[in-house]
Amino acid sequence: MSGKLLYLVGASGSGKDSLLEGCRQRLQTNHCCFVAHRYITRAPNVGGENHIHLSPEEFDMRANMGMFAMQWYSHDYSYGIGSEIDNWLSKGVNVVINGSREYLQIAMHAYPNLIPVLVEVDEEILHQRLMKRGRESETEIVKRLARHRQFVDSLPENIQLIDNNAKLQDGIESLLKLIESLAPEPFKPARSTH
Repeated sequence: MSGKLLYLVGASGSGKDSLLEGCRQRLQTNHCCFVAHRYITRAPNVGGENHIHLSPEEFDMRANMGMFAMQWYSHDYSYGIGSEIDNWLSKGVNVVINGSREYLQIAMHAYPNLIPVLVEVDEEILHQRLMKRGRESETEIVKRLARHRQFVDSLPENIQLIDNNAKLQDGIESLLKLIESLAPEPFKPARSTH
């Protein structure tokens, strides 16, 4: 029995890191699910993600030794998902990762049990969040949102949707519900019948 890989995607500013962090704090044994950390060549205090920082040299060494299940390069940084996820999946544990939109097709080919999960946020709200973050110009934000629209139009039919327009807590609840629904039978949380 192999676990399912929940591959989380969403536009920059959609709150993927916050959703994953909120989930990680609430996961219990009966969820039979782990949230995988990403290995990134970005400094640990940049970007708000709870990632594992590697120097470019360390990253290349691990890549050359086959320590990544997936890896990609984006926005001047190298990103990797550790090969430990293959061990978890082989033991029937479900795994959630923060994936790259560009890498999704490759990941779907490599992992037949992959379930794509889109974090949905209205474009107007995304625009406001990105402006508030202050990392990009108005022109860059407009381009980023246009790229995201194109990506959403090309998504596979089995995509699961997590609405993260309102309170973060609601988005975390939705993601946890999805995780619970995929838990293997012996682990499924008992639902109250009243």
